[in-house]
Amino acid sequence: MNALRTGEVAEAAGVNRETLRYYERVGLLARPERSLGGHRLYPRETVSVIRTIKAAQRLGFTLDEVAELLAVGSRRPGLRERAEVKLGEVEAKIADLEVVRDTLRAAISAGCDDLVACSHTPSCPLPFVGLAVSGEGSCC
Repeated sequence: MNALRTGEVAEAAGVNRETLRYYERVGLLARPERSLGGHRLYPRETVSVIRTIKAAQRLGFTLDEVAELLAVGSRRPGLRERAEVKLGEVEAKIADLEVVRDTLRAAISAGCDDLVACSHTPSCPLPFVGLAVSGEGSCC
């Protein structure tokens, strides 16, 4: 038999059964045929589709974006174009995270143990811009 039951697909694809049902509900997977006993019967290719979905998610694509990629037609941008956009988003997040990392390192080096007290010292590296109250200056 070429068809796989829910548990077999889930195990082979490395997901749980609820993930399969969710992917069906949102249209990422076609509704499977049913056995005489009512069990879902998936084509073997379903495992590859799920692995592709999970790989795309690890690359930062949302399920909506994955659905669009799976349904790519001649009028929609394909993987290359979407990957270029996603790469730009990832690079922007990395840049933001580098600023956060550097600021946290500076806070550790400055010995900031109390957030409120630190905000009132000129050596505070934390970005309290716009938080000054009644004429008090911010630390940075």
